[in-house]
Amino acid sequence: MRKRFIESVRHSDPDANRGWLDLDTAALVEVTSEAADYPIERALLHDGPRGWRAAAPGVQTIRLLFDQPQTIRLIRLLFQEDESVRTQEFVLRWLPSGATAWKDIVRQQWNFSPPDTTQEREEYKVELAAAAALELTINPDISRVGTTASLQSLQLSAEPESHSFPPKP
Repeated sequence: MRKRFIESVRHSDPDANRGWLDLDTAALVEVTSEAADYPIERALLHDGPRGWRAAAPGVQTIRLLFDQPQTIRLIRLLFQEDESVRTQEFVLRWLPSGATAWKDIVRQQWNFSPPDTTQEREEYKVELAAAAALELTINPDISRVGTTASLQSLQLSAEPESHSFPPKP
């Protein structure tokens, strides 16, 4: 009789086949500010502790400039607030390759009310063909000044454009 041992519980990662874009190698990131202990890499790369925080209060922008155009199919955002009650607003925009005008994807407001409501998770299924850039603007508190923006995680499911574009003049 032939025999082999197998695991009794199958461990599967539902995100394994999502095609998450490796932002470390696929894009240049621009950010308006970052706290020394919470650099933007902590929200974009998923191999260590999570979370970006701005160094200064007020509206902040995170911009991803892709090395080559991408077809973005899924955008996942995670915000965490454990301390203060506030209403945050963010705007997500994209720039098609060859275009000069940004296009809005979504404008979203969320009420954080710790300890009960501390996380905002958003997942947007999109079809952004030939995206040259993606921009996230965060107003951490629409009702007052002095609040610092933060982002736990940003993930993109994307694939490079299969056709080549003519060189820019």
